[in-house]
Amino acid sequence: MPEPLLQRIVIVGGGTAGWMTAMGLAAVVGDRYRIRLVESDEIGIVGVGEATVPLIQRFNRIVGIDENDFLRATGGTFKLGIEFVNWGRVGDRYMHGFGRIGQDLWTVGFEQYWHRMRLAGRARPLGDYAITQLAARANRFMPARPQPANSPLADIAYAYHFDAGRYARYLRRLAEARGVQRTEGRITHATRTPSGDIEAVVLESGERITGDLFVDCSGFRALLIEETLQTGFDDWSHWLPCDRALAVPCGHVGPHAAAARPLPPEGAVKAWGGPAPSRAAPLTPYTRSTAHRAGWQWRIPLQHRIGNGHVYCSRHISDDEATATLLAHLDGKPLAEPRPLRFTAGMRRQAWNRNVVAIGLAGGFLEPLESTSIHLIQQTIQLLIDFFPDRGFSPADVAEFNAQSRFHWERIRDFIVLHYHVNQRDDSAFWRDCAHMAVPDTLREKIELYKAHGRVVRFNNEFFTDIAWLQVMAGQNLVPVSFHPFAALQAEDQVHAYLEAVHRAMAGGVALMPDHADYIARHCAASS
Repeated sequence: MPEPLLQRIVIVGGGTAGWMTAMGLAAVVGDRYRIRLVESDEIGIVGVGEATVPLIQRFNRIVGIDENDFLRATGGTFKLGIEFVNWGRVGDRYMHGFGRIGQDLWTVGFEQYWHRMRLAGRARPLGDYAITQLAARANRFMPARPQPANSPLADIAYAYHFDAGRYARYLRRLAEARGVQRTEGRITHATRTPSGDIEAVVLESGERITGDLFVDCSGFRALLIEETLQTGFDDWSHWLPCDRALAVPCGHVGPHAAAARPLPPEGAVKAWGGPAPSRAAPLTPYTRSTAHRAGWQWRIPLQHRIGNGHVYCSRHISDDEATATLLAHLDGKPLAEPRPLRFTAGMRRQAWNRNVVAIGLAGGFLEPLESTSIHLIQQTIQLLIDFFPDRGFSPADVAEFNAQSRFHWERIRDFIVLHYHVNQRDDSAFWRDCAHMAVPDTLREKIELYKAHGRVVRFNNEFFTDIAWLQVMAGQNLVPVSFHPFAALQAEDQVHAYLEAVHRAMAGGVALMPDHADYIARHCAASS
């Protein structure tokens, strides 16, 4: 006979992780389960995860979120990719854009013909063949259009920037409307059953909240998964040495401060077919990551402010120096004091232990270099739905959940390590150490495969696609020795004409797109 169903789900902690979990579960189970979320207004949220990846659109569709309503409520903007500055060498710039690059025509993928032309000195930068990258640099945006057929406008992939605090409040409102019960209060400790499972969490008021399944969204504290169950933690700081961050919002650029903003390369604007962008504070539809002496700085443009932060390695730079670096590279006036965070890169040895599933920072931490923090929350929620337990808590289900969770975390880890390792900077010990460190075997194999013939193989549906790996490797000056032999079957002039036709098609599509700020003003402007 099957085991009886669970009845009570208790989510410990709010913020983005807690309320995404509550909303995701409520959308799936309806009123068949009692979902209760416990959080304290006295405990702030980390709130640095303000940039996302395109898969968040899937979450929004599942839970029934309207895009324009969501962006109005969170002060959100659109994101076409991430610009990386100073990551290969000081002065280098490239973009990891969403969506496709080029258009396939012959036997092998577009990138193989680009590798051939690059070695021949006849290729444009890789981003010149991607509509999202050209649009991002021109500060233009529109959602994808399925018509006309085969148009580059059908390939516009995008994500969002938003205010994490507003996002949590927005999700809370929607989740409570679906029956999620919120309890205000600070949790002091948890109690366990004789078998070792979590029985209840106890509030300062003395109230005991019992449950069948507990979801730990308590952030770095990891109240249940680590503080109570002592699950253990895999430390990845030997690959990801940054251990501190400072976060601060600032105002948008004014004309007096905008002169420091770099423009696109000479000649690029003309190729896009649009007017030159103004230095008077365009609302950029992309995140920027700028590498500094011992870390990197993020820039996330929202409607009402710009989110900024400096992720750094405390062994190579002091907190005061890191603060000065951050403040010296803001677009506008800081709106608060920089908020410090300390962390260790890594993950719990088990994301699911007994009757506890850890989601968000309780499950581990990877720096937000590729905006994966919110994605990992979403990914874990999906895994929980896929392997949702009954009262029996099948060991086979738990083991598979943990194996899949680890796979996703480790593959994202490899992608982030790639950015640090494939650099040619010699201006600081930090970057020299990163270039010479021993990397995970899974990453080393990917790099060696690319070096030979420019091949990138996506393994077992890992999160980052071959196109994503290609953009980082090429953007950080990793050049293959050769290319797929079939890319040499056409005459060089024929291949060159093919690439130029692709570029013209992409630029023509961008010319039809409205300005990013204008699009937001027409469709999803926040009231404040």
